[in-house]
Amino acid sequence: MRLLHTSDWHLGRSFHRVSMLDAQAAFLDHLVATVRDRDVDAVLVAGDVYDRAVPPLAAVALFDEALHRLADAGVPTVMISGNHDSARRLGVGAGLIDRAGIHLRTDPAGCGTPVLLADEHGPVACYGLPYLEPALVRNEFQAERTAHETVLAAAMERVRADLATREPGTRSVVLAHAFVVGGQASDSERDITVGGVAAVPSGVFHGVDYAALGHLHGCQTITERVRYSGSPLAYSFSEADHRKTLWIVDLDATGAVTAERVDCPVPRPLSRLRGTLEDLLEDPALERHEESFVEATLTDAVRPADPMARLTARFPHTLHLVFEPERAAQDTTDSYAQRLRGRSDQQIAEDFVAHVRGGNGPDDRERAVLRSAFEDVRVDAAVREVAR
Repeated sequence: MRLLHTSDWHLGRSFHRVSMLDAQAAFLDHLVATVRDRDVDAVLVAGDVYDRAVPPLAAVALFDEALHRLADAGVPTVMISGNHDSARRLGVGAGLIDRAGIHLRTDPAGCGTPVLLADEHGPVACYGLPYLEPALVRNEFQAERTAHETVLAAAMERVRADLATREPGTRSVVLAHAFVVGGQASDSERDITVGGVAAVPSGVFHGVDYAALGHLHGCQTITERVRYSGSPLAYSFSEADHRKTLWIVDLDATGAVTAERVDCPVPRPLSRLRGTLEDLLEDPALERHEESFVEATLTDAVRPADPMARLTARFPHTLHLVFEPERAAQDTTDSYAQRLRGRSDQQIAEDFVAHVRGGNGPDDRERAVLRSAFEDVRVDAAVREVAR
């Protein structure tokens, strides 16, 4: 069986205030063409269809058109909700849409109920595990701890229990939206860290032939059977070096996996330039970046006048300007942004406590209070999104 694995469309998202709807429409054209041209048997969409819980109407219309085109192609599509989606909104009409071969899996209670596909070698059970916010699904899975690993492991137990009832030789596929150990993050993903645990081990997916993952925006192979497709478009300059692709995954009669990357259309390349303003304006080697989306980091010791206007005269698609003045070797003072880069909210809060106490950071009890506060805020935001 030939599967097309994609995720993280983020329909309705902009890139530094530049609308990406046209680029997203071009990607969906490419997706449908690939389905037809490569004889795909089923499409897997591993979450974050939309960029936010209440997407703009133009994004909803684009999604609706994509569903009609996939249904017209006669190729089953299995789709789960991600942490950016409103599961309830995305799942509206799922029962009716199911009849057209578009299978929306947004209810955690349905994790153990597969979409049953088949080819000449027999059945393939396809299980959709929507994004599982631990605090909201803990009771559903009777989980002892509020952690991604705990609830995802419980969901996978349901998958394996159902798979055990299927006829011998049934192959299996799981869609999940999670941060799996070994994955490389970028700047454009929303943090789903809970309780200090950022990731779940890939062993959670033991027992299935293929795990189609969403959430991380870079295409990645965790194991031969566990892969991220990544987002089809770049949504931050940290993705400038990403190769944006789809996975074409073939399952043979025994469930063995072979996979191939298929490139997605690039609306405009991304370039990250660094140097003094005069160097960026005058260096002939930078001519190839003049039609790119540009992030410019200026290293001038003194902030130059009108830097954005002068940059856009040469690089008209400059979107982001960063100032990092070069200092003498003995000057180790970092900017505020540099000091915070790569640090979690919990670490920043602990640093603040240490700062106001003259160096004495929080004790274990205080760390637990801070952690609980951040988790309460996360859960409250998730509940509000569900209720909207």
